[in-house]
Amino acid sequence: MKFKPLIISAFLTLGFGLQASAYSYETVKGDPSQTRIYTLPNGLKVYLSVNKEKPRIQTYIAVRTGSRNDPAETTGLAHYLEHLMFKGTHTFGTSDYDKEKPYLDDIERRYEHYRTVTDPAVRRQLYHEIDSVSQIAARYFIPNEYDKLMSSIGANGTNAYTSNDVTCYVENIPSNEVDNWARIQGDRFQNMVIRGFHTELEAVYEEFNISLTNDTRKEFAAIGKMLFPTHPYGTQTTIGTQDHLKNPSITNIKNYFKHYYVPNNVAICMAGDFDPDKVIATIDRYFGSWKKSDNVVYPQFPVQKDLTSPVSATVIGKEAENIMMAWKMSGAAELQNDTLSVISQILSNGKAGLFDININQPMRCQGAQAFNYDMRDYSQFIVIGMPNEGQSLDDVKNLILAEIEKLKNGEFSDKLLPAIINNMKLDHLHALDDNESRADAFVNAFINGRDWQVEVQKYDRLAGITKQQIVDFARRHFTDGYAIVYKKQGEDASQKKIDKPAITAIPTNRDMQSAFVKEVKESKVEPIQPRFLDFNNDFAQLKTKRGLPVYYIQNKQNQLFDLNYYFEFGEESNKWLPFAKNYFDYLGTDKLSAQEVQERFYGLACNYGIFVGTNTLRINLNGLGENMTEAMKLMEQVINNAKVDNDAFKKYVEQELKSRRDNKLSQKSNFRALQAYGQYGAYNPVRNMPDSAELVSVNPQKLIDMVADLKNYKHSVLYYGPLAEKQLIATIDKNHAIAKKLKDVPAGKPYTKEQTPKNEIWIAPYDAKNIYMIQYHNENQMWNPEDEAKVQVFNEYFGGGMNGVVFQELRESRGLAYSAYADFSTPVRKNDSNYAYTYIISQNDKMMDCIHVFNNILDTLPQTPAAFELAKQATMKRIASQRITKTGIIYSYLSAKQRGIDYDIRRKVYATLPSLTLEDIVKFEHDNMAKKPWRYLILGDEKNLDIKSLEKIAPIKRVSTDEIFGY
Repeated sequence: MKFKPLIISAFLTLGFGLQASAYSYETVKGDPSQTRIYTLPNGLKVYLSVNKEKPRIQTYIAVRTGSRNDPAETTGLAHYLEHLMFKGTHTFGTSDYDKEKPYLDDIERRYEHYRTVTDPAVRRQLYHEIDSVSQIAARYFIPNEYDKLMSSIGANGTNAYTSNDVTCYVENIPSNEVDNWARIQGDRFQNMVIRGFHTELEAVYEEFNISLTNDTRKEFAAIGKMLFPTHPYGTQTTIGTQDHLKNPSITNIKNYFKHYYVPNNVAICMAGDFDPDKVIATIDRYFGSWKKSDNVVYPQFPVQKDLTSPVSATVIGKEAENIMMAWKMSGAAELQNDTLSVISQILSNGKAGLFDININQPMRCQGAQAFNYDMRDYSQFIVIGMPNEGQSLDDVKNLILAEIEKLKNGEFSDKLLPAIINNMKLDHLHALDDNESRADAFVNAFINGRDWQVEVQKYDRLAGITKQQIVDFARRHFTDGYAIVYKKQGEDASQKKIDKPAITAIPTNRDMQSAFVKEVKESKVEPIQPRFLDFNNDFAQLKTKRGLPVYYIQNKQNQLFDLNYYFEFGEESNKWLPFAKNYFDYLGTDKLSAQEVQERFYGLACNYGIFVGTNTLRINLNGLGENMTEAMKLMEQVINNAKVDNDAFKKYVEQELKSRRDNKLSQKSNFRALQAYGQYGAYNPVRNMPDSAELVSVNPQKLIDMVADLKNYKHSVLYYGPLAEKQLIATIDKNHAIAKKLKDVPAGKPYTKEQTPKNEIWIAPYDAKNIYMIQYHNENQMWNPEDEAKVQVFNEYFGGGMNGVVFQELRESRGLAYSAYADFSTPVRKNDSNYAYTYIISQNDKMMDCIHVFNNILDTLPQTPAAFELAKQATMKRIASQRITKTGIIYSYLSAKQRGIDYDIRRKVYATLPSLTLEDIVKFEHDNMAKKPWRYLILGDEKNLDIKSLEKIAPIKRVSTDEIFGY
């Protein structure tokens, strides 16, 4: 189809006395998202897509630059600049910019000198001087005013990310706050000021230290070096080197900002509920005066030569062994990447790909997957494989290469390619329902230089691709010229953490507020009226002929369906259920092989799965509505006629036992296990599982019977889809076989949180450069719905986002952590207890600092009326603009039922919020968290911890890795 842009003039009256303005935009015929693409006179791109489902808008502001453009002498610069973009401008983040500026300039000069000095003693003295000047500058700094602004307009998801080619700033805003949002962002992108530099740099240090235990990051870096030896994709990482992080340059950051943060290098991407004519006028009002640059150039690098034979590297780390293989491909804008997206599905789509049916299904290794990682200059086609116990990494490599040879020889079903295209279209339909997915697609198109017409026509184009074209492509590109990384398990002696510098805490200045923030807080917008659920009218409660309850909502938007058999019991009732579910994935029936089962579901563009929770279980089927009946018959056939495969069971048990051993190597898995053990004791969600002897000896028929017997227990059917009520009931009656008399739900032993009557310290071992720590408190207090408004506002005020007390005190003021928060948690079911916890990841040598700060702010809650009003305002605006839709309505009802209420709790919260006072929050925190005993759960390397200081708090209990995992 030839692209003919549709140019439309939209005349808008911007206000009394102002002239109308006209904005031209491009569209693509047949675009289901009906995206408008504007280009303002200064070059700023604006992508707008309307979706009226809920009164919110997903916004991304994407800058076409990332670590690829970092100066070689200051790697990590793009990422660090991303952090600094949250520090404010001339008008916010400061009480007096004119007085602040001389000190900021002095700090910049001092850093330029500091980075040229190598003598450690001199560097310490220079850093002390920087710290001293920073204290003076901090008198004018108002930390986290950006987050205050976002809270005041009811934004969610305030964040940003940096990668090789992009830095992107993320907000989800209520639809009535476009003007305030645009005003804030316009100021931010044109008038960014670098302040709070040394404490934020310490937060980036912490992020770097966390990355030292991330073996996957190290593998990607090693792959990059081999594929792109003279290009930043291979020569530098997004987070930067230790030496460069130790020697930052504010001057370089400013120059980088001036060069790349210009309108003709930026795109604003928005999807949600808005009038595009009004939105583009608003964006023009706040961004139109932004000066374009005629000098936006990107560093150029030599063409990266193709490899002609395999090259390899070895990475050492504590996590489980695996291999990563990669082939260099063309940049993301090339149509080659569309073909690669299909090939990745031919190899591994989770059901019927070559890896799925020939490696994963028969469990010839622990797992293999493939995906295309596209970047602007080049792309990487990545394959990852994990070995079975005793299997060599080269064996896994050979298994993968054998399947790639099948791809090159066309040894895959003729039905697979059309099934892949149908499933890709299904995924695209799901993405259109989601504002974040729409906006993310705009970012990718802009950053990668991909025309939106090409993106819209992708699925029509792929529908015409032939098997022979795939084979020819694979033969050309999947040569012996690949890179392979062998990830071995062991101690990485090359990794050194960045030491803690001497930082004097800067003041949080909570009581200060810029005039800009005051104006935004007090601005008047047309309010969004909240919409609460009415459990009597928002969905239909039906019955089948046999009296099975059916919760029904009709999908009038598209032909997608979501069907669930919902059971009110789970692993608390039967610890075998998760393992029965997992084993089922490897089984066929008396008529179909396991491979055929997966291929048939995939061919129907439908997904089937069993999901086992703590006290609920779902058998789920979703996909294209036109295929629901056939998919439902297939699902029932599998559930009722699964056939024992003893060889598959033996392999499954071997893989499960290896997976348990691998979990013990993962820092995050260790921390999850410690957290569960510390909160629930020995009977908890991590340890409640069959031991190895039980697994090996169980009769697999018992697991099959366990799943087949589910239909004989009382359950409900949940449905969201295009069928009318009578059609649905008839379909269920005909295809869902149940017993004449259903059994009662089996009793379960609930996980029960332990109380904390005294201070305790539990340490579990993990050799890393940082600690993970939780302080946990529970006095068996039951949930009271009347307190829910206090809980939500307290969490927003104290431990939530960047405007919370925790973030300000631990990160903004002192640079103690990259990740820190706290929460007062209420239970998800009746008769369970509330509990409180703090969470932090920090360096080993900062542990006691973190504990002292946490305890200080817990025992004496900092009180700031303005921050409290912001927290209350943010909570109200988020509730008002929230919309629960589709199956979310039914699950909200079921969740309320579990908590012992029969109404939407948000209605009560919203009604209570206006009368809530700061004194209410202070009293709530005093009664529930201040001066309370805590159980300190610390995962870390004891030889690097301050044990003597810990012993002054409470006796130390050492728990082993085997103890927390239970195996």
